[in-house]
Amino acid sequence: MNPISQYQWLQSRRAFLQSSGMGLGAAALASLVPRTGQAAVGAGHFPATAKRVIFLFMAGAPSQIDLFDRKPELEKRFKTELPASISRGQRVTAMTRGKQQLVAPSMFGFSQHGQSGMWVSELLPHLATVADELCMVHSMHTDAINHDPGKTSFCTGSEIPGKPSMGAWLSYGLGTLNKDLPDYVVMPSAFWSGRVNVQGLYARLWGSGFLPSKHQGTAFQAAGDPVLFLSNPPGVDGHVRRRMLDSLAKLNGKHFAEIGDPEIQTTIAQQEMAFRMQSSVPELTDIAGESKETLEMYGPDVHKAGSYARNCLLARRMAERDVRFVQLFHRGWDHHSRLPDNLKGQCQDVDQPTAALLKDLKQRGLLDDTLVVFAGEFGRTVYGQGNMTRDNYGRDHHPRCFTAWLAGGGVRGGMHYGQTDEYSYNVVENPVHVRDLHATMLHLLGVDHEKLIFPYQGLDQKLTGVEPAHVVHDIIA
Repeated sequence: MNPISQYQWLQSRRAFLQSSGMGLGAAALASLVPRTGQAAVGAGHFPATAKRVIFLFMAGAPSQIDLFDRKPELEKRFKTELPASISRGQRVTAMTRGKQQLVAPSMFGFSQHGQSGMWVSELLPHLATVADELCMVHSMHTDAINHDPGKTSFCTGSEIPGKPSMGAWLSYGLGTLNKDLPDYVVMPSAFWSGRVNVQGLYARLWGSGFLPSKHQGTAFQAAGDPVLFLSNPPGVDGHVRRRMLDSLAKLNGKHFAEIGDPEIQTTIAQQEMAFRMQSSVPELTDIAGESKETLEMYGPDVHKAGSYARNCLLARRMAERDVRFVQLFHRGWDHHSRLPDNLKGQCQDVDQPTAALLKDLKQRGLLDDTLVVFAGEFGRTVYGQGNMTRDNYGRDHHPRCFTAWLAGGGVRGGMHYGQTDEYSYNVVENPVHVRDLHATMLHLLGVDHEKLIFPYQGLDQKLTGVEPAHVVHDIIA
């Protein structure tokens, strides 16, 4: 191809990409970024109360009725049939279909805590000590009734796999706060107490979907290098690595000039990020400098790499270093049988470290502008499963109501929001869909969920999708 023909081909390709969305993605966010094209730190549609998010995702779906949504009257209704006026013929899983729906009251006691008098289960004594920081949303609901679509919906805003994750949207919309660390870090627990019915985690839950791949989450590993291939191979030192990257950048730059693929620029940027992370990540993950008091606050598991407790401490260290979005995954909450025993173990995993994370953030002045969210993909049924007794029962999946809580980042603490019926089966006051929670999280970060868009496949794609989504202003301080 002669130079004139090549130039005409490149110009026509760029025009095509712009008209088909690649250029419009940036234009759609013109109000979010300055005219230089660089994402503005904290720049949004209106003033933000949160700069960063720590999302504590309890994969498998904790039982709201045993932990957060107190229903003492159910004790009188043990093994009675769930009334048709409550069940209303709603969708159930294949594990329930055609079977009796017999009420299983929680065997765990609740008590009130803090100045707010918040009701918290006896299984969460440490979390109860920070009750006044929590905004307990009891009226959560979702459309998904099975785990994979439920997790996919919560993490990406859609049950259909392949959409960008929450962290990817924030990286795309708000840019980076720390050039030496990823915008979005993911830390799955390496072990957990509830070893039954544990579903897999897929990288698409923290993927970038149709957004540029530089916005995808970076998963930290429990063993070896925190990030895969972070260390140089034997015989390669930092000086050699620098020369290699410089040469690669020249070759990639030449390739980009020839074909104009924006993913080439992503490759260059990510290679540079990886080089900087060779210094920043080991410093981040080294907890030797933490005080004895801090380590004790997180509990004994903090000394185990890959534990939920260690990940909570690392999340605080990332908040200090302005990582935009940190997501912890803790599995093992899918309790269709032997729920009391399994739930005790899970709560022992997360109770003390979660409370410590909130206390630690607050002590360091970080909680005011760090939004912490705790949720699973849906709730659990009031009716039991398995060989049901008062102290041994299981619960099925339940999308119609469940509890999530938020803290910090401009959220009102010490409040219960929303209400369920006497069976914790239906929302009867202030319903909050998962997409409403997403819209509210974005609002706290200064972003209008209707304006954070990326044109793709003929649609202005959004985290909150095409169905109506509403910011829950009542929980904002």
